[in-house]
Amino acid sequence: MNLKSLVRPNIWELKPYSCARNEFKGEASVYVDANENPYNYPYNRYPDPLQWALKEKIAKIKKTAPEQIMIGNGSDEPIDLIFRIFCEPQKDNVVAIDPTYGMYQVCADVNNVEYRKVLLNENFSLDANKVLQATDKQTKVIFLCSPNNPTGNTLEQEEMRKIITGFSGIVVIDEAYIDFSDEPSWLSELNNYPNLIVLQTFSKAWGLASVRCGLAFASKEIIAFFNNVKYPYNINLLTQNFVSEQLDKEAEKNDWVKTLIEERSKLKKELESLTLVQKVYPSKANSLLVQVPDANAVYQHLVDKGIIVRNRHTVSLCLNCLRITVGNPQENATVLNELKSFVIQ
Repeated sequence: MNLKSLVRPNIWELKPYSCARNEFKGEASVYVDANENPYNYPYNRYPDPLQWALKEKIAKIKKTAPEQIMIGNGSDEPIDLIFRIFCEPQKDNVVAIDPTYGMYQVCADVNNVEYRKVLLNENFSLDANKVLQATDKQTKVIFLCSPNNPTGNTLEQEEMRKIITGFSGIVVIDEAYIDFSDEPSWLSELNNYPNLIVLQTFSKAWGLASVRCGLAFASKEIIAFFNNVKYPYNINLLTQNFVSEQLDKEAEKNDWVKTLIEERSKLKKELESLTLVQKVYPSKANSLLVQVPDANAVYQHLVDKGIIVRNRHTVSLCLNCLRITVGNPQENATVLNELKSFVIQ
């Protein structure tokens, strides 16, 4: 891969901001270099801009090198950085499957980059040839989400591999829901494909949505550009320390995932038994896409009962569909009871 041909020229030539904590690494007895208040330790000190201690911990869990990790403010920060690094506004374009996570298009629009949608098959499966045919010489990035949002299905591994090997630009695989799937992560393939970026998050399986901590994994060369373009202190000390503590609870996280997968299976079976439900799509995420006769009416009925689901009726291929997140047993039972009480007009 010719990385220089993909990175925006101004980014390739960028001289990144050098903060005080970049210029000195190590321990000292007196810090008077960064105009910090000497009182209120440790919060008076700027945090590690590259979060090395946290990356070391993450790398052991994910079986990657710390230098292959960028930690972001949720997954949305690395998604936005991908546009800023690789896509020249009003010139380049990106290609993404449809339906999928909406922030890819929002970031494209914010960065004034053409966003090309490729419709999935009726069963939400991936056609690699259709995706590749949508690209041209100005296509810099292809976005794939697996398990996909809002559909919940995993994309076919070999179709994704065709895209990675058949495209000369950057391929992003968003694995926000990978913990709920029995499919292997693409992290083990990073060293085989220099054009691959894998996104993950602590929001879902780890139960840390409000903490806003996402991950991008890629080659050391690509991660270096992330580090050059991101704001210097993008992850504060409180977040770094808290996430580090949470990583010590991996066994508890695994128990949550096991329970949610079991609840997903039970919820799917119960939903399929309801007269109201026309179809429940297969899912490897922590949600189920459910088709009903009138999504708007059912959605409003649930809102009136204090239950909030996502109405996906206007999303491509999701006519009259609701996305229901798998909750705890009590929450799932409440949802089912209210759906049972809905009267079809």
